[in-house]
Amino acid sequence: MGDLQKTMQGLSDAYQKLQGELSTAVEAREKLESQQQENTTVSKEFDLLADDANIYKQIGPVLLKQDKTEAVMAVNGRLEFIEKEIKRFEKQIEEIQEKSEKVKMEIIQIQSQAQQAQATAS
Repeated sequence: MGDLQKTMQGLSDAYQKLQGELSTAVEAREKLESQQQENTTVSKEFDLLADDANIYKQIGPVLLKQDKTEAVMAVNGRLEFIEKEIKRFEKQIEEIQEKSEKVKMEIIQIQSQAQQAQATAS
């Protein structure tokens, strides 16, 4: 019975670790989605501006004038990067969920074996 408990403890620890990793990955994806929403809004605002409109970029405490095409390219570049990162995190989340499900099934299997062993011993 001692080996069974050690195995269960190891699986339980692995499951908890996977759940922590999953939580971290989900938080990161949510943060990226928020950034994506902000940048999409900025991109839509750029579409409404005239080509000769004044656009300023904040760098530290200073506002620097920026060309509209530069600003649009920067925002579009950020959106592409964010989209790639979101896809990467979604893949990571999927992998963690699969691993977590496998560990969960192992735990259930060992618990049922333990219950059968107890029933047989009784």
